[in-house]
Amino acid sequence: MDIDKYIASGILELYIAGTLTEDENLDVLSYARKHPEIQAEIEAIEASIVALTKAATPTQTSKYSYTTLYDKIKTTSESEVKVIPLPKEKLNWSSYLGWAASVLLVAALAWMYTQNNALKNELQSSSQATVSLEKQIEEAKSSLVKSEELLSTIRNKDIQVIALGGQAVDPNSYAKAYWNKKEQQVFIDAQGLPDPPDGMVYQVWSLKLDPLTPTSMGLLENFITDDNRVFALANPNESEAFGITLEPAGGSESPNLEQLYTLGAV
Repeated sequence: MDIDKYIASGILELYIAGTLTEDENLDVLSYARKHPEIQAEIEAIEASIVALTKAATPTQTSKYSYTTLYDKIKTTSESEVKVIPLPKEKLNWSSYLGWAASVLLVAALAWMYTQNNALKNELQSSSQATVSLEKQIEEAKSSLVKSEELLSTIRNKDIQVIALGGQAVDPNSYAKAYWNKKEQQVFIDAQGLPDPPDGMVYQVWSLKLDPLTPTSMGLLENFITDDNRVFALANPNESEAFGITLEPAGGSESPNLEQLYTLGAV
């Protein structure tokens, strides 16, 4: 544990003031036995309270000692002795007030420690929230820029759009391929594909139809975490069709046609 932080928390002052719960008192005693620094701090706080109490309590001394009074009584004749009624004993309120002031002072110091730590925690949380918000704003700006660039790209007059329809494994699946043959690049819009199972990944294939010759164009990595699910892939091939299959993580050398999700001819 951080002993300095524990001492600075104000809990030892609350322990001396007697405002902690039974379980909290037991915790403080346990820590004090294990850590001499905590025991020393408790003793220092108690010493400070005692010193403060002594300072707040007026000093009273007797005018006569017991021996002097006894000698005075012996030398006085019985005829001279007068019975004087003793006044009722008065409580020394100043002493109690001194202790009360000390306890209040300790409680006030403990409260100030607690409030100060709470304020520090609030400021730290506020600072972290501000940093998180700034990061989200930057990410949103970056995402907007990427979206604008993507729209500009797929609206290019040289782009050819190929619809990829669902196949037997999942007839509801669909995708689109935006092929810029001049720049040898294909954008795959895979929004219509379901999330792949754990350990599996979608792989895109460029196909020659006669004879059927598949060439891997790449994987749709980070499919689940990609919000827009538009993937840019290089395609230097003379493609006649595009297909997307579900393959084991890392991809395959040849497509698993039993897991062919979408297919579309150019």
